[in-house]
Amino acid sequence: MFKHPTVIFCILFALSLTNCAKRGTITGGLKDTLGPVLKESFPKNFSTNFKGGDIRLLFDENIRLKNQNKQLIISPPMQQEPLILPTSVSTFLTIKIKDSLRPNTTYSFNFGQSIVDNNEGNPYRQFKYVFSTGAYIDSLSISGKIKDAYLKNADPYVSVMLYEVNQKYTDSVVYTHAPQYITNTLDSTKSFKLDNLKAGKYLLVAMKDKNGNNKFNPKEDKIGFLKEFIDIPNDTVFEIKLFQETPDFKAYPPTQASGNRLLLGYAGAPNTAEKQPTIVVKNNSKILQTIVTQMPQKDSLQIWIPALQTDSLAVRVSKDNYSRDFTLKIKNQKKDTLNVTLSSGGLANFNDRLALQSSTPLVGFEDSKIQLLANDSVAVAFKREYVVLDQKIYFDFKKEPNKKYSLHLLPGALTDFYEKSNDSLRFSFATKKEAEYGNLRVTLQNVQHFPVLVELTNTKGDVMASKYSQNSPIIDFNLIEPAVYRLRIIYDQNKNQRYDSGTFLQKKYPEEVLYFSKEIDVRANWDVDQVFDVSMPYSADLNTK
Repeated sequence: MFKHPTVIFCILFALSLTNCAKRGTITGGLKDTLGPVLKESFPKNFSTNFKGGDIRLLFDENIRLKNQNKQLIISPPMQQEPLILPTSVSTFLTIKIKDSLRPNTTYSFNFGQSIVDNNEGNPYRQFKYVFSTGAYIDSLSISGKIKDAYLKNADPYVSVMLYEVNQKYTDSVVYTHAPQYITNTLDSTKSFKLDNLKAGKYLLVAMKDKNGNNKFNPKEDKIGFLKEFIDIPNDTVFEIKLFQETPDFKAYPPTQASGNRLLLGYAGAPNTAEKQPTIVVKNNSKILQTIVTQMPQKDSLQIWIPALQTDSLAVRVSKDNYSRDFTLKIKNQKKDTLNVTLSSGGLANFNDRLALQSSTPLVGFEDSKIQLLANDSVAVAFKREYVVLDQKIYFDFKKEPNKKYSLHLLPGALTDFYEKSNDSLRFSFATKKEAEYGNLRVTLQNVQHFPVLVELTNTKGDVMASKYSQNSPIIDFNLIEPAVYRLRIIYDQNKNQRYDSGTFLQKKYPEEVLYFSKEIDVRANWDVDQVFDVSMPYSADLNTK
């Protein structure tokens, strides 16, 4: 029956092995958590008398480069970036130096965490390749930390630079030349360390260098610096505060927005009623009567011109030492007309002023034709203020909780720049119960000097409430919206009731800003008492009731 017993035996043996096998899942063993390691380098790491050419780095496993453009820091910077190959997975890297190297200088290639293994992405942390074109490796170092002068948290990837102070040094070096040494805070820390330095005198600068050219562009970059030069060696832990400079005023060519309105974009200091630029508009040789207002949330001014027929207008803009003339072609366009809206909507917060926004600037007011009523029957006394720059009418009155109000404007109560008056207007709004708000009392301790600006911000940094104190350490924020707030104070050096930034060329630091370390939770119907010791801002306790 069985013609091939050998074949039958083999089949039965294979079946027996299958039945005896244990069922299970194939695993790959423990996860690799170790980064790659440098096995060899040619020339060797920390070589001296380096003559240039290619550098070859050999690793113990396949590696790839990750975020090299942000992580790799070459110090001193090279005018021609070296070529690093290959860009694909490999066990080696080749650095092809294309720049002329400085004599007797120690160079450092700090790869940060950009070299990772190919399988798991484990980084070779803070790997540095160092060589010297001279007879020895410079070994001095300095360290420090970066803060933002205004914001609670500093930016990531901040460059920290040293400029050698020698016979060629000028203050303009940060605009025109690369630094002698450079490092980076990367993204996980705000501290820095500059290694392999030689002894000497230096300018220490930090920069949020947006275009990565190692040169300061005031329009885009933040900068921080120490006023005094530093000497190396030095064991001081330095602190540098970054800030955005406020550029000098500059006007851009005006454009026509409508038949009676021009737009003038500008750069520079905040435009205020006290420090507006002077704007003169001419039709041929005739100076036109105009009104200038601020475009909301834009760095642009609105120039309101009278209705006229013309082909072009001449516009002169001047402020402080700045002056510029423009010529603008005028087209026949639809004109802006008077429209009045309630800025705050249907809810009136106790800490906000009631405001009406006009679409065209106003010039005439008839208070006898304006009536404020509570519950549609009780007349409420008010004071009115018109701010031309904002095109807003503000009404101050004593608000009572849980009340309904209505503001009535009879025809002719308001007249605009173009002699147009309002029709009958009625605006309704209400207040909430006091129990729907919270109260916060801040007690400042160890204030260096007054006045101070005390601000509450949301977690995004938007200012939600502010108080200005000339001499009192007790600041009350009453009937504020329930929210989680951040608290800060600003030492108002020039007493203009706002934060002022610094300037590099004038060696002027920004005004000092101090944050309370914890967020403050203000809840409905709560009274919060918060002590803020500005000399020890991280130790105060929060008391609520």
